[in-house]
Amino acid sequence: MARWLPRSTDLTRFCQKLNRVKTLEDDMMETSFNRCLSTIDLTLLGIGGMVGSGLYVLTGTVAKEIAGPAVIVSFIIAGFASLLAALCYAEFGARVPKTGSAYMFTYVSVGEIWAFLIGWNVLLEYMIGGAAVARAWSGYLDSIFNHKIKNFTETHVGAWQVPFLAHYPDFLAAAILLVATAFISFGAKVSSWLNHVFSVISMGVIIFILIMGFVLAQPKNWSTQEGGFAPYGLSGIMAGTATCFYAFVGFDVIAASSEEARNPQRAVPRAIAFSLGLATGAYILVSVVLTLMVPWHTLDPDSALADAFYRRGYAWAGFLVAAGSICAMNTVLLSNLFSLPRIVYAMAEDGLFFQVFSKVHPRTQVPVIGIVVFGLLMALLALIFDLEALVQFLSIGTLLAYTFVAASIIVLRFQQQKGDVPAQAASHGPNPEPHEGPSGSELKEYESFSDKLQLVDRDKSKEQREPGQLKAAFEPYLEFLSDFYPGEVVTVAVVTLMVSAVCLCSILVFGNTHLHLPTWSYSLLLVLFSLGFLLSLLLIWAHEQQHSTQTFQIPLVPLSPALSIILNIYLMLKLSYMTWLRFAVWLLLGLLVYFGYGIWHSKENLREPRPQRVSARYVVFPGGSLEERVQAVQPSSQPATGLPDTDTNDCKR
Repeated sequence: MARWLPRSTDLTRFCQKLNRVKTLEDDMMETSFNRCLSTIDLTLLGIGGMVGSGLYVLTGTVAKEIAGPAVIVSFIIAGFASLLAALCYAEFGARVPKTGSAYMFTYVSVGEIWAFLIGWNVLLEYMIGGAAVARAWSGYLDSIFNHKIKNFTETHVGAWQVPFLAHYPDFLAAAILLVATAFISFGAKVSSWLNHVFSVISMGVIIFILIMGFVLAQPKNWSTQEGGFAPYGLSGIMAGTATCFYAFVGFDVIAASSEEARNPQRAVPRAIAFSLGLATGAYILVSVVLTLMVPWHTLDPDSALADAFYRRGYAWAGFLVAAGSICAMNTVLLSNLFSLPRIVYAMAEDGLFFQVFSKVHPRTQVPVIGIVVFGLLMALLALIFDLEALVQFLSIGTLLAYTFVAASIIVLRFQQQKGDVPAQAASHGPNPEPHEGPSGSELKEYESFSDKLQLVDRDKSKEQREPGQLKAAFEPYLEFLSDFYPGEVVTVAVVTLMVSAVCLCSILVFGNTHLHLPTWSYSLLLVLFSLGFLLSLLLIWAHEQQHSTQTFQIPLVPLSPALSIILNIYLMLKLSYMTWLRFAVWLLLGLLVYFGYGIWHSKENLREPRPQRVSARYVVFPGGSLEERVQAVQPSSQPATGLPDTDTNDCKR
């Protein structure tokens, strides 16, 4: 029976396949896409992805039901939390200007299976997100016409009472998705131009709302007579922060578009910073004017802005607000349809997804097949499915991607850069002849003992160390870590940090409610997991990181990514158990696709060298020492150059 069990070498090789990282090309600017997007184009794409219907609906909902006027503070905290994730995307987008966003970033630093699962979740996230926005767009337009479209459809087509299906087919939502798909297929420049039009209209409406809102503002609406500024206290502010955080999830469209940027090293970080700053400012200022125009407890959650203007005697302003809302939803639709096919293209180009989606149209220079196929799937979702139960799935996919990108930043920052090799001592002879030593390094010859002393002095005075190596100041205390390969300890510490963060957040979320832990065990577990998190962070910080780079770098590494990791995990654990159940089912489907197709067709799988036979060779040096080295025995059709085929032992005298 033991012979049927896999050998340890087979298991090791299998795990190496799962965790292999993507090999990047020497020229990462080379692409089959059209590099035509400027910083302004990317900035407006990011604004379009973030400032959607949430500005017109989310602000009123959070203000009335969760935080009151303190929704302003919630947006400030949520904006800062989003900034941590956005900076990670900015560094990756500048250093790896390839399409794929979180999938690509995870693939080049963490491993293949993790990258596939991230891409698989982001794929569903964009599909559900686009379909949900299309349904919201349809419902908003239908409400303007007193629900005549809905009534006509239910009368002439019929209504359904089937689980997971919508009450009636939403032909308008499907139609707007098909029209948007057609425009996206014409190329990045056309998509960008269309996004410019809708974004400018949306921003114009926002400016109008701010000007009119401050004119109509009444500070008494924040007074204690109306409940005060923070009627729900700190808990309400933090609960509002968790909801407001999802208003900023659209900035990853910029990273997904980096392969179509003219100068991604500069454009991507700037566009992410500008778009996130403008979106945060818009959410904060609109929240200010909304809660100052009317008392927060009288807001209409479904159409807060339009209702506020109507109650102040400016009913005509409601039409402008409606126009701005529809334009904002159009930009979100374009953002989803723009990003999704490019992530699918990146996965197919790497061999992890079906190859047909890696084809780029020679004229428009966009993945037309992916755009059309996933545009149709998105339209089908919007047409017949009930998306309200699936909307929370958007959150878990986004937060998981943020978590892995933050972890990838730490791993990448403490890895050796491509082309880095350990510094070798220069030989002083006119024509030195190096000999291979036991470790594969070169044994150089020196003319005198003083040359060797000078070499040692130079090595001791050299302060600059390779990324991933222990800092000189910590060597006396952590000398046992010096034997590991550069970056190996950091990778283990990152895994420990993430496990500690999951345990810590689980105690915070479920300790008092679901687990009913006594106070002493609750406090003890918090202290233990907090210590594990902090010690992992300190262990990472004790190693050297990359400094000599010409692209943007997130400050305060590893602290900034670690804060992003623990925040994202905390928000994920706050989601409902049904969301986690659906997430697990989707992950299982993804694993079937990966092990059935991706792992066999991966381009990294084709790059792996085939195992070869090895034989031992012995070299006898003049001093009489014996050294064994292993050399691959090449096939008889390709004899090893410079060595007789029949020799098995060489004697050098």
